[in-house]
Amino acid sequence: MVRLNRIYTKTGDDGTTGLGSGERVAKHHPRVAAYGCVDELSAVLGMALAGGVEEPFRSRLRAIQNDLFDLGADLSCPGDGDDVLRVTAAYTERLETMIDEVNEDLEPLKSFVLAGGTKPAAWMHLARTVCRRAERHLVALAHEETGEGRVAPEPLHYLNRLSDLLFVFARALNDGGRSDVLWEPGAGREG
Repeated sequence: MVRLNRIYTKTGDDGTTGLGSGERVAKHHPRVAAYGCVDELSAVLGMALAGGVEEPFRSRLRAIQNDLFDLGADLSCPGDGDDVLRVTAAYTERLETMIDEVNEDLEPLKSFVLAGGTKPAAWMHLARTVCRRAERHLVALAHEETGEGRVAPEPLHYLNRLSDLLFVFARALNDGGRSDVLWEPGAGREG
């Protein structure tokens, strides 16, 4: 169980932070960038929730925030120890089920979709872009670290699928895709 008695420790004043393993690394370390971006994604989802996203999306986003804390915990604890949580294929499969369920009722895509439409949809588009950035950080970390500190493949699968789900949520929150803002190629060429 997590228990926080003190909010500040002053141990990071030198530009380092502690991983779950106890190892200290620079705050700009790729592992810290990856789990920091995952945390940022959770904050964006929190803003969407505070902005009034309604059911069934509300409970789904809360579950995803919890998943993101699991993912952050995994990333802060390099290695394969028994005492660490691990994001598994079940997490990704749950996202795939949601994608299929929500996408079934959407208007077919006729063009690329621009971020916008309703406020909740715009939050989902922002969350999607932060998710893609978190994915890029995780890929960079995976290419850098090998051996015991390596990144398992499932967190990458999870973030890739999550960005797809957030796109589908955005379309659903834009009246099932009917209020999507569509890209008009070359529209700026004409005066």
